[in-house]
Amino acid sequence: MIRTRYAPSPTGFMHVGNLRTALYAYLIAKHSGGKFLLRIEDTDRRRNVPGALDAIYNSLQLAGLIYDEGPDKDGGYGPYVQSLRLPLYQQYAQELLAKGHAYYCFCGKEEHQQEEESEMPVAGERDICRSLSQEEVQAKLAEGIAPVIRQRIPDSGITAYRDHILGEISFENKFLDEQILLKSDGYPTYNFANVIDDHLMEISHVVRGQEYISSTPKYQLLYEAFGWQPPVLVHCPLIVNEDGSKMSKRKGAPTLEQMVEMGYLPEAIVNYVAMLGWNPGTDQEIFSLDELTQVFNIDRINKSPAGFSMDKLSWMNGEHIRGLSPEAFHQLALAWYPEALKRFDLPKMSKLIQVRTERLSDIPKMTAFLMELPIYDKALFVNEKSKSSLESSREILLKVIPLLEGLEPWSNESIYLQMKAFAAENGFKLGAVMWPIRSAISGLEATPGGATEIADLLGNAETMRRLHLGLEKLQA
Repeated sequence: MIRTRYAPSPTGFMHVGNLRTALYAYLIAKHSGGKFLLRIEDTDRRRNVPGALDAIYNSLQLAGLIYDEGPDKDGGYGPYVQSLRLPLYQQYAQELLAKGHAYYCFCGKEEHQQEEESEMPVAGERDICRSLSQEEVQAKLAEGIAPVIRQRIPDSGITAYRDHILGEISFENKFLDEQILLKSDGYPTYNFANVIDDHLMEISHVVRGQEYISSTPKYQLLYEAFGWQPPVLVHCPLIVNEDGSKMSKRKGAPTLEQMVEMGYLPEAIVNYVAMLGWNPGTDQEIFSLDELTQVFNIDRINKSPAGFSMDKLSWMNGEHIRGLSPEAFHQLALAWYPEALKRFDLPKMSKLIQVRTERLSDIPKMTAFLMELPIYDKALFVNEKSKSSLESSREILLKVIPLLEGLEPWSNESIYLQMKAFAAENGFKLGAVMWPIRSAISGLEATPGGATEIADLLGNAETMRRLHLGLEKLQA
């Protein structure tokens, strides 16, 4: 059975890269009827952020990525929180020491100091502690010096592994740093714990970003040292900004929760993120999560970087919004309507704006003109497409105001039929009649509805007030 995992650290929130990793791991498992696991990698205690753990659970729920096993769903491989698995890591570290694949280091360089060093060490440069004799090691331990345990890397040779996307990748061992496996406080580093846990939890496919490519040969050596079969490796392409720079949470990559707060639907975000480095092999771009699960093929993950575009996300979000039922959209829109709009017929308003909404956060700005007529210049009444001029607009408003003033019933349909009849009787194109009406009652060049739809929402009294104001502007 295919078993994948999403293994976040509670050090921040789910940004775009994290979401794609979780999504691809989920799709790989679910496409084949496998299991998707959640594992919390919380052993770097100095970097753990309050609230980040809740954000992980909330983000997975928002995205619809329901895990089969996790901290609250033990499938027989728990615990699924690394800080609860410390004896396991200590046991396996001792095994590596006994086999000669690890050594005690007393130099006092902890993991956070190591992170500041160059990623590519000088060829052949090794820690002096790797040469200590058993007697010297025991003497230092007897002195009470707390060591770290480092991985012993071969001085020569090549370590190679196969990535499902990138193919064969190899590194010269002399350039691999001897990473810390167990810190002096007994906690493992990520680089050690993830190997142990992936094996013990029977993870078949590991999905991660290409930034882990240079660390993977060290993981490979650990698998070899234990005599374990490594999982299938899937290193996903980088996600870059539109200017080509690498997208990262440190450089302001938006989180899933932030994008939802910006008015994007979770299902649209998931759809868009799925396409960042993968394509279905067809022209289809709009997918539900269920549809992605059906069509996702690991072989169609790309090698090249994927560009993140807020404009493309907005377009895709609009497509998902238009795919909602009117009732579903209305329920979402309610949270975005300003309080002052509550006096209007909100279901009718939702029906009007749904096809024109790209982000839910556009709704307050899109509907603001209904609450207060914007200040506008009379040049708004001029429109080449409808052949509207100041003169024709003035003439039309003079004639339609009396017709609309006593119109009953007041509805989109009745207003439209009245204006259609007026245009036919007076030799006007219907667009030429609607333009000055829409301009006068909206004060905008572009609106979320036509003249009669807006008039219907505003009601007779407010529509007439705005038409009179427009006529005064044209007569000034």
